[in-house]
Amino acid sequence: MSSGLARSALRGHRPAFVGTAVAALFAATVVSASTTMLTVTSTDGVSVHVADMATVLLIGSIYMSIFVVVSTMGTAVVQQHRELALVRAIGARPRQVRRAVATQALAASVPAALTGFALGGALARPWFDGMRDHGLIPPGMTYQFSWTALPVCFAVAVVTSTAAALLASLRFSLLRPSKALDEASAGRRGLGMLRAPLGLIAVGGGVALSVVLSGQPAAEASEGAFLVLILFCVGTGLLGPRIVGPAAWLVSAPAQRFGSSARLAMLNVRSQPRRFSAAVVPLVLVVGFGLTKIGMRTTAQHRTGSAGSAGEVWLDYAGTGLYAGFAAIAAANTLAMISFERRRDVALLRVIGTLPRQIRAMAAWEAGIVALTALVLGGVISLATLAPILGTAFGSPLPYIPWTVAAGVAGGTLLLTVLATGLPVQSAMRRRAIATVSATA
Repeated sequence: MSSGLARSALRGHRPAFVGTAVAALFAATVVSASTTMLTVTSTDGVSVHVADMATVLLIGSIYMSIFVVVSTMGTAVVQQHRELALVRAIGARPRQVRRAVATQALAASVPAALTGFALGGALARPWFDGMRDHGLIPPGMTYQFSWTALPVCFAVAVVTSTAAALLASLRFSLLRPSKALDEASAGRRGLGMLRAPLGLIAVGGGVALSVVLSGQPAAEASEGAFLVLILFCVGTGLLGPRIVGPAAWLVSAPAQRFGSSARLAMLNVRSQPRRFSAAVVPLVLVVGFGLTKIGMRTTAQHRTGSAGSAGEVWLDYAGTGLYAGFAAIAAANTLAMISFERRRDVALLRVIGTLPRQIRAMAAWEAGIVALTALVLGGVISLATLAPILGTAFGSPLPYIPWTVAAGVAGGTLLLTVLATGLPVQSAMRRRAIATVSATA
């Protein structure tokens, strides 16, 4: 029965299956490239500092990959709560439900891990050439493909996906069928016994470490900044709706002045904090990480006239670009998953007479609210991370970020959300509304 449940879920929730596969694919790709580069830089002739930076890049890629895979897998399982509740109501056992969800995770992640391993090896080659061109590795060193990355890719993509699927389905599978049906319809209000305390501990730890680093020498503060950033991002992900909900409420308040489509978007965001939290959190990762890494260099350039050694700066920006690109793809992937799952909502709006342009306008307003919320939260995380470093290095905790960089981050975030939200909505409107309602009833 478990295999039948898995096949049924894969057919009924193709966007969720594709979304988890895409997340696992890019996670494996980034981890494979980072592991390969660490292997290369661990050989004789490469400076210890470069090897240390490669280690930090690998740790960051593993953390980010796990964060994204867990978030995406959790979203995919939540989208199947209605079907899981129904099969529980007709007699499916909790272990059968969990086994079906784990089967889905394996079906999505195993091919993704293998493909990502190969793509990461290909991506590491130009990265290797860039490091050699910038004098970070000896000119006579040649690139060698490493199989070491394969078990790491499987651990991050397959093991993490399966564990996340099991954890996401565990509590729900143990509910009484009637309770599960109620929760599938109304959504879960609380965060859970572990998630909220762990989220508070992560945020509190980030604040405490930031305060401690503000009294340390600049070099030590810079080394600890990455951990501050990780703690804040983990805390935001765990607390999710409790942070994103109020932030979105404040950001969306002016929207009510701009017509019915804007007001409907505002109501959607406020009434479904969990759904929009899943969309905002990956974007917060993009904005927070990108502004932090860029702000460190642009502030140093502004205050001292130099952003650092050309080779070290290139390596930092190359790693930042890799992370930001991966996180942006993950954010777009999550937004698309959520938008595809709303096709019944879109169809119902059309049935009651809402015009296509009004639906597109509503989706655009929702994308704008999500983007602005992510920019606000990501900016706060970036400032909290940079403050102790800049305070000890330059005497002021405020970063210098050129307006062109700020505009580029803001514009890129908005464009990403508009495309990832708008394209699935546009695709949903191509089908007859009544057919969509009937198929998803």
